[in-house]
Amino acid sequence: MRTTDRGPLLAGSRRGRRAERGSMAVEIVLLAPVMMAFMMLVVAGGRYVAVRGDIEAASRDAVRAASLERTEAAAAAIAVDTANAALQNVGRCTNAALGGNFVSGGTITVTLSCDVSYDGLGLIGLPGSKTVTITSSAPIDQFRRTG
Repeated sequence: MRTTDRGPLLAGSRRGRRAERGSMAVEIVLLAPVMMAFMMLVVAGGRYVAVRGDIEAASRDAVRAASLERTEAAAAAIAVDTANAALQNVGRCTNAALGGNFVSGGTITVTLSCDVSYDGLGLIGLPGSKTVTITSSAPIDQFRRTG
């Protein structure tokens, strides 16, 4: 066995190094698109979670504000105003829909629907947007006078 200043020289070790030349470049070329697609998928998931959280908060705030009103018309108006104020930066949303039983001791619900946009992420095959619908409920105090 021959030795060099770097240690023992094994037969064929130079040929092994030459055979591996450029393998790192091939790995990068193959893995880069996969990693980019994965990162775009993470961004899409983050957009969905962030918008869903905003819609849940707006729906909760709208139903709470509506439950404090004395008339159903005023409750519907305040629910729409509260939801619109909270969802200014979210995107395309429908007006808050007030439902339920607006009587003392009843429960009212507010339903909101918004589109989560995936614009700019079309390279990974996601649709243009996804509709998120959230419903929140709140009780009306049974000792509160309504109507």
